[in-house]
Amino acid sequence: MDHDFDLSANAAERFAQLALELHASADVEETVQAVVEFALQALDCSHAGVALSLAGGRLEIPAVTDPVVAEIYQLQMDGGKGPLAESMRDHSTVLVADTATDGRWPEWAGKVLELGVRSVLDVPLTTASGTLGVLGLYSTHADAFGQDDLAVAHILARHASVAVATTRHEQQLAHAVDARKLVGQAMGILMERYDLDADRAFEILRRYSQDTNRKLRDVAQELINTRNLPH
Repeated sequence: MDHDFDLSANAAERFAQLALELHASADVEETVQAVVEFALQALDCSHAGVALSLAGGRLEIPAVTDPVVAEIYQLQMDGGKGPLAESMRDHSTVLVADTATDGRWPEWAGKVLELGVRSVLDVPLTTASGTLGVLGLYSTHADAFGQDDLAVAHILARHASVAVATTRHEQQLAHAVDARKLVGQAMGILMERYDLDADRAFEILRRYSQDTNRKLRDVAQELINTRNLPH
């Protein structure tokens, strides 16, 4: 996505442009990619990335502006210690002014310093239901992020939080509608082939789902594809 922002323009206009882009994004990956690209334009950072939380406490890294960001995230995903982990856990903004002197996570800081990163700013993506993920901003210079950068980063994180939450919700709704359509088609096949009513057809699908420990949607899809009940 081409942003081509004029950094001398009014900040409100640039955020309005970002909001429009986020609203037009088709999926979560496109949404967060717009965020990290905007961050490079609006903030004094060398790299940016977004890590999102998944079910079971897992993390995914859907957008980075440089492979070094994925390495920094991975260091914390493997070890569980660092500003990303703290930001996610405490729903807090964490600033590392200089990885060469910060003593909170010495092992992590040393490895990040070796990657050429001196300043780190992690801002949580939060909604009323909790933390969705973290926006990570990185600079090759020490003390790169001032108060103005923090203020812009918080505004950007709020935009990203709403956009990601909305996009995820829309995807979940679309998936649910698709699942209902598949189950309905599968029920129709059973009703026609075995002269069943709707309740009995649904009960057969549900039983196969439980017996095979598979989602009802997947059982219905297989029945539609093969015209036979799963073994």
